[in-house]
Amino acid sequence: MSDSSPLETPLEPAARPVLDLWCELQCPDCRSALDDVRALRARYGDRLELRLRHFPLEKHKHAFAAAQAAEEAAEQGQSWPYVEAVLARVEEFDRKGEALLIDVAREIGLDAEELDTALIDGRHILIVDADQAEGKAIGVTGTPTYVVDGERLDGGKSQDGLRERIEEIVDRLLAD
Repeated sequence: MSDSSPLETPLEPAARPVLDLWCELQCPDCRSALDDVRALRARYGDRLELRLRHFPLEKHKHAFAAAQAAEEAAEQGQSWPYVEAVLARVEEFDRKGEALLIDVAREIGLDAEELDTALIDGRHILIVDADQAEGKAIGVTGTPTYVVDGERLDGGKSQDGLRERIEEIVDRLLAD
């Protein structure tokens, strides 16, 4: 039996608080939520894990494809830039449809042909389906919805006060 000093024992990294954002890329309310998301990312940086979760709504006919495209963008290392670029053009997306997904990919430097192929072959459908099923199971009914430390905060009705509530929870978790 050897004596090992604490310096020789690898320490487990401290678990970061996780904020799940249930979102869909054809949702004007999700576009409005981007300001809060940017503020949270600026405030916490790597101390908060922000996860995009897909919850395409039936009323938006291109939302399921957009969720798949976002997963392909994540595979190519550009998840948030892609999400922000699509949400910034939500009205145009309503008019232009899935062609906009390819245009945005090209504009931000993704492999647009690969993204198009991913939409055709459906390689990310299971991820989107799993997110949607989990969202339904925990009571998500609209977007954006935030879940942090088990607390669900619905931003689809109003964003007022949500960022402050999220900050209260995250600050408490980081202090623990």
